[in-house]
Amino acid sequence: MKKIYFPFVAFLVIVIASISYFFYWFKKETSAVSDSGVNISFTAPRGKSASEIGTLLYNEGLIKNKLAFKIYVQFLDRSKNINAGEFELSPSMSVSEIVRIMGKGTKELWATIPEGLRKEEVVEKVIIALEMDKEKAEVFRTQFLTLAKDSEGYLFPDTYLFPREVPAEFVFNKLASTFDDKFDSGVTPLLKGKFSKKDVVIMASILERETKTADEKPVVAGILWKRIENDWPLQVDATVQYAIASQQSNSQQPKNWWPILTLDDLDIDSPYNTYRYKDLPVAPISNPGLRSLQAAANPIDSDYWFYIHSSDGVIHYAKSSAEHASNVRKYLGK
Repeated sequence: MKKIYFPFVAFLVIVIASISYFFYWFKKETSAVSDSGVNISFTAPRGKSASEIGTLLYNEGLIKNKLAFKIYVQFLDRSKNINAGEFELSPSMSVSEIVRIMGKGTKELWATIPEGLRKEEVVEKVIIALEMDKEKAEVFRTQFLTLAKDSEGYLFPDTYLFPREVPAEFVFNKLASTFDDKFDSGVTPLLKGKFSKKDVVIMASILERETKTADEKPVVAGILWKRIENDWPLQVDATVQYAIASQQSNSQQPKNWWPILTLDDLDIDSPYNTYRYKDLPVAPISNPGLRSLQAAANPIDSDYWFYIHSSDGVIHYAKSSAEHASNVRKYLGK
């Protein structure tokens, strides 16, 4: 009996000692790094795991131990308490304090602007991302659209980190300056004097609405530039959609900025209607991303003159009007 009892007691002592040491270690490793009251601006990127956030905090000298942080967040179910954004943290804070602050709300919020949106859609993305109430949203919207009145096409789509109380002018300037930076570095070297910056932006804004994949963009760009060079009308539906929604917005905000077109819509008298007027529309119809800008500046020459997308999103090119009509019947049932 004593032989059985002794190993059990020894095992129990080891377990208790191990647990005691773990809690001692855990408390020590989740305590503050130092007594320094210096604040550090820490940015938590979106989509990062607790382990990745712990590594970033450790690299900034804000926590003692990455594993202890991960245990605290995951095993104590605090992962939902960590928001993405920018925070003012200090080495004098414990892990529990850091997690509490990161769960309260950020100084800054992420706003993602997708490619191919009108300026009116862009501002709504920002308003939603920055969690503005109705009153603030109305003021912000009016100010932003006033600033962006002549900047359609030049508001670069990207993911931005903005202060919660950011003024409209700051957001506008950020989107516009980012466009300039991206264009100068990624598009200007491709121009080689063939196209003007304005024409490239207009064409890119069309490509953003007319194409579905990156591979299509330079091919469709080649088709559209060729139509212009041969004095053909572009006949692009997206330009008519832009015209119709713009006219509606003078009296009310459209429910859909890109409405489904009818045959009557193709007769609308607008400088954006590329069925009635040849050449490019007078200005961009959306805000394009880098790939569309590069495709517009560096198109691919081909024998194609026409293209359509079938209902499954696949593009079908045609070298003649007869082949195009056949594609329309085959893939669109018209």
